[in-house]
Amino acid sequence: MTTFYIEQFGCRATQADGAALERQLLERGCVSAERASDADIVVVNTCTVTASADAQARDAIRKLHTANPYIRVIVTGCYAQRAPEELSQLPGVAWVVGNSHKPQISELVERASPLSEAPPSNGLLPLSSLSAAILSPPEPQAEILVGDIFEQQTLLTTPVFGGGGSHTRATLKIQDGCNSRCSFCVIPFVRGKSRSLPPENVIRELQRLADAGYREIVLSGINLGTYGRDLSPRVEFEDLLRRVLDETTVERLRVSSIEPTDVTRDLIELFASTERLAKHFHMPLQSGSNRILAVMHRWYRAEHYARRVELIREQLPHAAIGADIIAGFPGETEEDHAATLAFIEALSFSYLHVFSYSKRPGTKAAALSNHVAGAIIRQRARELRALGDRKSAAFRQSQVGRELRVLTLHPSGDGSNHRTPALSSNYLRLFVDGVFPANQWLGIKLTGCEGALLTARVSQSDLEPSSQRLA
Repeated sequence: MTTFYIEQFGCRATQADGAALERQLLERGCVSAERASDADIVVVNTCTVTASADAQARDAIRKLHTANPYIRVIVTGCYAQRAPEELSQLPGVAWVVGNSHKPQISELVERASPLSEAPPSNGLLPLSSLSAAILSPPEPQAEILVGDIFEQQTLLTTPVFGGGGSHTRATLKIQDGCNSRCSFCVIPFVRGKSRSLPPENVIRELQRLADAGYREIVLSGINLGTYGRDLSPRVEFEDLLRRVLDETTVERLRVSSIEPTDVTRDLIELFASTERLAKHFHMPLQSGSNRILAVMHRWYRAEHYARRVELIREQLPHAAIGADIIAGFPGETEEDHAATLAFIEALSFSYLHVFSYSKRPGTKAAALSNHVAGAIIRQRARELRALGDRKSAAFRQSQVGRELRVLTLHPSGDGSNHRTPALSSNYLRLFVDGVFPANQWLGIKLTGCEGALLTARVSQSDLEPSSQRLA
């Protein structure tokens, strides 16, 4: 019986792919190993959004092979789709399977049998059995399964939970791929065109999760705001949210990330109309310079983005608003960088995700001649992160004294035995005085700040029989 282990890298979409693969493998009778070292086959599910992500995947594959030369590695995901030949040369790699063929991995693993040359489980071999073949396990040529990603119609999805069995929240991927062509982004070329999970399937999966006891569910996708535009009849993302509210018992729904052009006045009004939608907007910005935004092929300008933030603040003054920023895009001058800093300073962001620009082969930005020096990129990224830290601290401080309804989480392992971690609708992570079961609603009052966390005390709690709580 084949045992497998899935090594995950990258975004929620990649994690959702891995969860779907795990479900398929288990349904085929394969056995999930607790550790990579215990598996016959390790699936390395890669990301390729940055050069650092590529390096991380290569390093993990080399370490897997060093730890156990008999493990066979299947490399899949976005890096595998982009550079299969490069990955096929790494030691221990038996198959490179692009996103185009990812749905076939379960069949591949099912057909594979454990290597007969593998040593006994105790790692010891009788002296008489030592041979050149055993001392040096064979390195067959890796098989590559990669095709045209734009022909892929399948959307792999299954709920993603936290690790270690301590989850209280679930993530459901409902959209994959992207039809945009931002000049810095390789993702459309490794994930294909935008495709959506039919609304009936979304409703069914969400209700299953709600019935299982999950109180907060995160909707994710590569370009979530384009959900449903590929369906016939076409479905708008806002209409899907209304159906979820009307047809499921999900208690709190969170949207992972959405482009600013898809944040409309009607959408904001919908978020303001119900407590069941988390007051949290993550809108990629990338730059505060209109000149750089144009070269990036972003379909808005700084003033348009600012208006979205203002619209949110008008109706949801305490909402979390986060942004992605790229430091050191090709051709970015000190004036462009200063414009980005000033733009961010002027708006009420709750947090920033800062990325140092990384050349991605095949993108239009990679072919530009005016790349910024690495040392300058790193310095600009440090400045942006410092500004993000100040913004986050100011947002946390502005919330002290407020009363909120929060969802308790499992202990974080920080050694605290008298406080309970929790998460608010507006994405505040906090500690509540006292010990409470996970997955419980608490009414709390925020009492102060402790580093990057807020502290709170209970004002009321929604205690329920344990049978109604998620184990």
